[in-house]
Amino acid sequence: MPASESGRWPTGYAPLDRLLGGGLETDSITEVYGEGGTGKTVWCLALSVRALAEGRWVLYVDTEGVSPHRLASTAAGLPEGSLERLLVVSPSNLVEQSRAVERAALLASDPVRPVGLVVLDSATHFYRLARTEDDEDEARRELAEQIGRLVHTARAYDLPVVVTNQVYQSRKEGTVEPLGGSFLNHAAKTILRFERAGGDHRRIVLVKHRSNPPGAVDFRITGAGIQEISFARSAQSP
Repeated sequence: MPASESGRWPTGYAPLDRLLGGGLETDSITEVYGEGGTGKTVWCLALSVRALAEGRWVLYVDTEGVSPHRLASTAAGLPEGSLERLLVVSPSNLVEQSRAVERAALLASDPVRPVGLVVLDSATHFYRLARTEDDEDEARRELAEQIGRLVHTARAYDLPVVVTNQVYQSRKEGTVEPLGGSFLNHAAKTILRFERAGGDHRRIVLVKHRSNPPGAVDFRITGAGIQEISFARSAQSP
């Protein structure tokens, strides 16, 4: 179990850990959403490297194609052989994504491999493609079952589970909103929105949390992952 006594797993980024009350909760899903290029995958890789550095295994379901160069640069400081504990599955459609999530759940139950983190990046890539076809209801059901499986995995094995999400532009509200419907937002007990903050700066906004108020932290993307700028001011609830 990677959690601290408080039920949090520190992300290693101190400003965000303070905002989250110590780190990611280990018995629930953390949803991360934002436009492309806001740093979601970079952050997921940084989390993965942190778990690997602790001697844990990481189960990473990659639907969009993680850059090998980005992975190598983020993991540059790890001891030799650490990346062997990173299990990456790359499905090519929503059905294969369901199988990948099922595999991750089964591996998390294996005591031979002490799993420290499960990542689904992105949960809605294939869902977005499938929902434009005739089987939108089936796509919604598939995604709901995947999220339910990950919720069970987090609770059963006290693991941090991170799910990234794509977005759409709401014509009614004029805002950027996460895909996946209300069930995904309901299933995630922590929701983070990633934004551009000018230049190479990015911002993480805490949208939802079971015990902490909304807020925001800024960071900069670097070759090795993310870099602290400063502890951010409080933000309005979106």
